[in-house]
Amino acid sequence: MQTTDKLECIEKNAIVNGIRLTYFERGMVFRGVKPTLLFVHATGFHARVWDKIINALGDFHSISVDQRGHGRSEKKKTQHWSEVITDTSEMIEQLDLTNIIAIGHSMGAHALIGAAPKAEHRFLKIIAIDPVIPEEAAFMDDTPSPFNSAEEHPTAKRRNEFDSAEEMAERLKPKGSFGLFDPEMLMDYCRHGLLPNDKGKGYVLACPPHIEASVYMSSRSNHDIYNAVRSLSLPVLILRAKEPAKDRNAMDFSSSPTWPKLASEFSNGREIYFADKTHFLPMEIPEVITKIIAQEITSAQEA
Repeated sequence: MQTTDKLECIEKNAIVNGIRLTYFERGMVFRGVKPTLLFVHATGFHARVWDKIINALGDFHSISVDQRGHGRSEKKKTQHWSEVITDTSEMIEQLDLTNIIAIGHSMGAHALIGAAPKAEHRFLKIIAIDPVIPEEAAFMDDTPSPFNSAEEHPTAKRRNEFDSAEEMAERLKPKGSFGLFDPEMLMDYCRHGLLPNDKGKGYVLACPPHIEASVYMSSRSNHDIYNAVRSLSLPVLILRAKEPAKDRNAMDFSSSPTWPKLASEFSNGREIYFADKTHFLPMEIPEVITKIIAQEITSAQEA
């Protein structure tokens, strides 16, 4: 499905749910002719992290979104995960997207699943890559957070300033799962994950650490996601990463946040399980993920 020339990537903005969101559009000429591919990223990432996968898929109309607080979008904290669902839902409506094959990773997958019931007629299917949807009981846990604010969360203490994307990449490689990232995906993450530092030289993270922390602080806020899961009749494919170890550190994001039985909660759900891969499936095995998406596109077109 790959083409020899990359489709032009056009940066655009939309005001939805009272916030400015940036998105990147490719292949307008294919809109209405082929499915529209809608990509929504994970916490701490951005729309351009999908570039390698989008380019490899070839000639399709695609939209990749910078979620609130991320990338080039307006810097607002996430207070409740219903906000990212409403952002996604209103973006789909405003852009009048149809025949959507939606691909979301982590929080992005949660957002797409939550948004789909209001406009299910616009979707062909959802590919949910390790969605942040734990078992239902997890949303009922009223154990108070050890942190009083996003600023106290460990993520808020991430290094925020870098001289270059290359410096950022070299610093990240030895840390966590970053060393497993495909080199091109890592550089795209760093290159598009920095903005000029308006308070001095160099660059700062496009997703400020305190905003990323706010997403983690509110990650168990949306119990209604299970209403969305059970209401959907469209096909949903879950790609699930390795299960967490019993002694997992709370700040280890390498294992899956997805309830192992989630696929069975959908009326038309199925799962592909990657027992030895991390939560960062698109960055770790982009060729495999691209192949799966391509297969799902083909099956949707044949249907």
